[in-house]
Amino acid sequence: MSPLGSDGRTSVAVITGDHAYDVPNFHALFRGMASVDAYIQPLEDFVANVGGVAADYDIVLFYNFHQGTPAEGSRECGALTSIVERGQGVLVMHHAVLAYLEWPWWADLVGVQERGFGYDFAQRLDVDVVDRDHPITAGVEPWSMIDETYSMNSCGDDSHALLTTDHELSMDTLAWTRQVGESRVFCLQSGHDNDTWKEPAFQRVVEQGIAWCAAG
Repeated sequence: MSPLGSDGRTSVAVITGDHAYDVPNFHALFRGMASVDAYIQPLEDFVANVGGVAADYDIVLFYNFHQGTPAEGSRECGALTSIVERGQGVLVMHHAVLAYLEWPWWADLVGVQERGFGYDFAQRLDVDVVDRDHPITAGVEPWSMIDETYSMNSCGDDSHALLTTDHELSMDTLAWTRQVGESRVFCLQSGHDNDTWKEPAFQRVVEQGIAWCAAG
């Protein structure tokens, strides 16, 4: 067990940056998860790795929107690619799916090669659970919520779809899993702001997604 998770909770590095968000309610989202010990931090702090704890997190959750492509051999590139090399779990949430648009490594991580997109705020969409037997969606029933949608390609055949929607302004697949090296990867397009974060079904999917990523 990770030293950071010595109390039995799953330790999660929650990476932010280059995208504004509702800080109190984002923190509240994770504080409401009894099984999660979240360390919310800018990407720059994770890369700096003061204290040498980057490898000790059970999973790394990305909620950042950095663009450009980290230079090969740079500290940023090494910090990110080392996550998968170590086999840590990875959860990529909302706008982080669209981070590093020109970086092939990130496209491989999320399983969407062409990530050109449009977006629409405050859309009411119906969410369907297409695999109710998966640990991430166990006990989750279809629900309706308000969220920002992305009109873009969905994941390919090398990913496993969990949640979908038929909203005309949204990509078809909202949540999917992948195996990248030894790392379990869970991608969740949903999660723009507290209109979504406050939904019990969304909260359950995130908490169960964290547990699944950590169990790999």
